[in-house]
Amino acid sequence: MSTAATPIASEPSATVRLPALDALRAIGAVAVVGHHVGFHTGVTMNTPWGGWLARLDVGVAIFFVLSGFLLFRPWALNAATGRPRPRAGRYLWRRALRILPAYWLAVVVCLTVLPQNRPASGGDWIRHLTFTQIYGASQLRHGLSQTWSLATEVAFYLVLPLVAVLATGRTWRPVRTVVIAGAGVLLTAGWLTLMSFGWLDASLHTMWLPSYAGWFGAGMALAAAHVALRTGTAPPAFRVLDDLASAPLACGAAAVGLLAIATTPVAGPRDLAEPTAVEFAVKLTLYLGIGALILIPVAFGAQNRVKEALGSTSARWLGAVSYGLFLWHPLVLELIYLVDDRPLFTGGFVSTFTLTLVFALIYAAVSYYCVERPVQLLGSRRVRATQASGAPVLDAAAASPGAPPPTIGTGSAAPTVGT
Repeated sequence: MSTAATPIASEPSATVRLPALDALRAIGAVAVVGHHVGFHTGVTMNTPWGGWLARLDVGVAIFFVLSGFLLFRPWALNAATGRPRPRAGRYLWRRALRILPAYWLAVVVCLTVLPQNRPASGGDWIRHLTFTQIYGASQLRHGLSQTWSLATEVAFYLVLPLVAVLATGRTWRPVRTVVIAGAGVLLTAGWLTLMSFGWLDASLHTMWLPSYAGWFGAGMALAAAHVALRTGTAPPAFRVLDDLASAPLACGAAAVGLLAIATTPVAGPRDLAEPTAVEFAVKLTLYLGIGALILIPVAFGAQNRVKEALGSTSARWLGAVSYGLFLWHPLVLELIYLVDDRPLFTGGFVSTFTLTLVFALIYAAVSYYCVERPVQLLGSRRVRATQASGAPVLDAAAASPGAPPPTIGTGSAAPTVGT
């Protein structure tokens, strides 16, 4: 179909929020905590079941697929319903308000508190404050090693408006949009090809955006398909997504099966050794399947018990503070080892995981209520003041009081970040 859908009876179902998506960030964040604790305690490398902990970095794939879905969907929805495109300036301002204050605070605390980082050089400060720490070798500092994925995410934020315009075009053609959005897989394939020839460094370029364009692109393609289904503009083939969503347990079982395959050497080493290009490609492919299988039952199909559970108040609260959990848990883990004078690769997994999760959630709650939420409230007040004065709102950040800024027709679009 080549024309925008007229906003009629089908439109409310397209613009309804999907609160269960908020909880997926919490699932990804807890998985990342388990991944890091498994490495610090040595369980990842020294136990038969450590492979499962090693592959809990699949949380990054969940984050990136979800990010592509949440952030691209407003462009697809507006194209399908004949509305103007979202304003790039406003979108980027919202992203900045959402991620920068808490992130900058974490950088300041980690570079000043952790003795392993002292004295931090001017380059350390500049790189970490500007998300450029992934563009040189060995530049990630203690308590901040997980921020490589946030730097990759920020690169995606910056290119999304251009990619979204190219994908949606001047008229709404859902198949074309899905194909163009999903073309990120081709970019990743080309990047991996260069890596296999030795033209790219496996220890450095595996952190750059092209390595994960396929994950972001998959989320964008799913967003376009979701909009098409909800606006009545989808071809019959797209209905398979609603059919899959009607079997959430089967999707979950398939995701676990893919994760089981990933625990084998086919997806690369468990430790910090560099994977081959083929191993990295296998891991990316398996994780892409897992991320999609986790997202589809929550975003598509009718309401079910899984969505009800993920849409509960407690699950959504965990989703709201998941950004802080991501930011602060490595610092908590480092402090546990410092205070206890514990050598690396020692300690019990269960006790260390519990301590890390509990104290990281406390840090996350403080971050949310004292930094993230107040900034969002200030942003929403600026919107109201600007609208009241009749001035343009190009750079305004629209945020619901007490919640991260919502993305039209989805769960809230908080940053989705990984290990």
